[in-house]
Amino acid sequence: MRFSYAESMCDVSHYVPLARACEDSGWHSFVVPDSVCYPRDSDSRYPYTPDGNREFLEDKPFIEPFALTAALGAVTSTLRFTTFVVKLPIRHPVLVAKSVSSLAALTDNRFGFGVGLSPWPDDFRVMDVPWTGRGTRMNEMIEIIRGLCAGGYFEFQGKHFDLEPIKICPTPSQPIPILIGGHSEAALKRAARWGDGWMHAGGDPVELRGYLDRLAELRREYQRENDPFEVHVISLDAYSLDGIRRLEDEGITDVIVGFRDVYTGPDIPLQDKIDALRHYADSVIAKT
Repeated sequence: MRFSYAESMCDVSHYVPLARACEDSGWHSFVVPDSVCYPRDSDSRYPYTPDGNREFLEDKPFIEPFALTAALGAVTSTLRFTTFVVKLPIRHPVLVAKSVSSLAALTDNRFGFGVGLSPWPDDFRVMDVPWTGRGTRMNEMIEIIRGLCAGGYFEFQGKHFDLEPIKICPTPSQPIPILIGGHSEAALKRAARWGDGWMHAGGDPVELRGYLDRLAELRREYQRENDPFEVHVISLDAYSLDGIRRLEDEGITDVIVGFRDVYTGPDIPLQDKIDALRHYADSVIAKT
């Protein structure tokens, strides 16, 4: 089992000391969130709060994930950084490929690329990208990013993108894991067919079991059941040794752990965060 520390919407000065404390305490990864903007006028609903309200996001600081990963990678040497998750289809795949390949080179391959669909039409409108066709757009983007990051000239002709032969430099010395986030059937199919793993956004543990069963079924269908595959989950089971063993038995490879409610709770002092992550490392990580 590997352990990822989650912190977001916090005082931006906390990130560097938290990353250093995670590395010193034996955590495997630090998850990096993504949010582009907050619209003044919107009727969109948030899928991960009970009432769909997203007002908790207003005026909360989000550092651009590629910039934050580069900054934290520069002050660490073993900690991995995993985006959770980049809203992929609102961006252009060539620029994304350049960003992730640069991060992989700068961090000596300590980068996992978690991606998903934004749940909000507002993001697409602001970025001047069509909302319709976003799923097939994302599939093409994954293929383009993989192709460019593999090195050499790459060209692509698809429904959404027509890319002449180009190459980028540097490219990573190892493939960048692309991890697909989302609970929908389309997201599970995308993860099973195109992804190197799946990222869970939390919720009912009974539903999690259903997602895992469906992923296994789909991976068999796509004849990928023997390929390496990461499964990152948010679960209350991650806070005890017995719970960690249950998750391991279910095939979970990574747990995402945080110590405050970023949806409704206030930020807390930096030292309290460091104390919490160190206590967890001593009581759980060190004993697994």
